[in-house]
Amino acid sequence: QVQLVESGGGLVQAGGSLRLSCAASGRTFGRYAMGWFRQAPGKEREFVAGINWSGGRTYYADSVKGRFTISRDNSKNTVHLQMNNLSSEDTAVYYCAVDPTDSGSSRGRYDYWGQGTQVTASS
Repeated sequence: QVQLVESGGGLVQAGGSLRLSCAASGRTFGRYAMGWFRQAPGKEREFVAGINWSGGRTYYADSVKGRFTISRDNSKNTVHLQMNNLSSEDTAVYYCAVDPTDSGSSRGRYDYWGQGTQVTASS
């Protein structure tokens, strides 16, 4: 079983920044991609960003391109999401997930999920 623990969420003013982190532990799959998703109240969960094992491929939702950056540190089994210029539209619970197929795209097979961390950007 894989355990994923997110951290770094909080309350920030519009225009501010936050850096989310997700630490993976437990069973490993060799090379796996990781992704970030979010779910706002009353809305479906949506893909935010993903990264493959090597870090050579990254994917972003159109709504966050140019503002968010995903990165990973395989020596620490962690993935990060740097979020800049936040707006109220980014307010949501953010989840990290593991894709054992090492895709990292929005179409990847994300089998394992964290509990989520709340991000609130106030205007």
